[in-house]
Amino acid sequence: MTGPATGPAGKTDRRGPDRAEPRGPEPIGWAAAQLATLRELLARPLTSYHLVLGCSALLLALGLMMVLSASSIEALQRTGDPFYWFLKQVTSVAIGLPLMWVCSRLPQRFFRLAGYPLMGLSIIGLLMVIFIGQELLGAQRWILIGPFSVQPSEPAKLALVLWGADLLATRARNGRIEWRQLLIPLMPGVALLAVLVMLGRDLGTTLVLMIIFLALLWVVGAPVRLFGGILALLVLATATMIIAEPYRLDRLTGFLHPWDTAQNEGFQSVQGLMAIGSGGWFGIGLGASRQKWNWLPHAESDFIFSIIGEELGLMGTLVVVALFGLLGYAGLRIAIRTKDPFIRLAAAAATAWIAGQAVVNIGAVIGVFPVTGIPLPLVSYGGSALLPTLAALGMLLSFAKQEPGAAEALAARGPGPVARALSWLGLNGRAIRRPAASRAPARRQAAQRNGTTGERTREPREQPREHPRRHPRRQGVT
Repeated sequence: MTGPATGPAGKTDRRGPDRAEPRGPEPIGWAAAQLATLRELLARPLTSYHLVLGCSALLLALGLMMVLSASSIEALQRTGDPFYWFLKQVTSVAIGLPLMWVCSRLPQRFFRLAGYPLMGLSIIGLLMVIFIGQELLGAQRWILIGPFSVQPSEPAKLALVLWGADLLATRARNGRIEWRQLLIPLMPGVALLAVLVMLGRDLGTTLVLMIIFLALLWVVGAPVRLFGGILALLVLATATMIIAEPYRLDRLTGFLHPWDTAQNEGFQSVQGLMAIGSGGWFGIGLGASRQKWNWLPHAESDFIFSIIGEELGLMGTLVVVALFGLLGYAGLRIAIRTKDPFIRLAAAAATAWIAGQAVVNIGAVIGVFPVTGIPLPLVSYGGSALLPTLAALGMLLSFAKQEPGAAEALAARGPGPVARALSWLGLNGRAIRRPAASRAPARRQAAQRNGTTGERTREPREQPREHPRRHPRRQGVT
């Protein structure tokens, strides 16, 4: 016979050899729990809406802060007011935010119709630039209107997104578009915009227009040979532009060997790299940049990412990259979750425009791409670039409301702060109905002022008239 089981201290285990200790569920690791929470958040219907809104707001706030820091020294030297360019950027934001809010509440039909007049206005503006535009640093991009300067190539990006998306969506049959239908009139329209922009010697904007065009082709499922032909044409056109303009060839040389031409063509690239390199992990402090003291040209616009790296360090630059990554993810999520061809095309093209322009700008600052002179969306100084970008983001917000389950989630959330404020001011026709418990004290106070009891009394209903045929005896008929 075998004796009872004993524990490690020699004590008798009365549970017996066959009675195992009960165990709970296996513990979930911290990483798995966080991943499950993230998946739950991403599965919500309004995730795209909140991502677009939150990333846009954070990038816009960061941009205002960095424009003030990067432009204060040069603005003080040129105008005597360190807040000169910052106040102009604030004015652009004050105009752009209402524009974004209005676009977020517009229906899809408006965007489909708006592409054609916006395309016409962009072509007219680009033609005006060729004849009466102002030339600066080898590029002719701006039209002076009083104290303001307008760059027509920036609204042309939004025009191409709307016009191209509607054109392709109209020709879609069961969600598919025959690639031969792209030849007319989409390709001639894109070629016209690209030629007009190139005549203004703006290679960076031409590159962004091509990114939008390639995004539209990718969404409609164009064949690979068409992509190859278009890319070959782009390489040929870029080489022609570089050969035709000597300063572009100098920029290319400065890009390939910036330290060899640090005092000439590579000066801006070298100063930008020095700004980023001196920032370290967490930067030297907000407003403490040394490169903005007349060392780094265009620190508030094209090379504002260098000032971010210098003042906020590697962590600051990673935050900017992460925000653009989340914004790109949200835009592609909107395009994937919808079945409407226009929304899919417009959302994908707008996302490619904003994210692609950010990649080109950051790549030029860190020395991966040649310096093209295009701004960092939402962050760099410039109202002509900011307003179309905010309009495009408002359009993405409008499309996000049409995702599956988004309308129900918005209805369950109730009226927003703007609607409540309008109802309080009496400017909203659809006043917000308060609960009965909150309306009862108001009725009692009104009743006390009027000398009544405050209780609702029903009016005596009017007695229905009796029809003579139903009561013949009352009419004297026996």
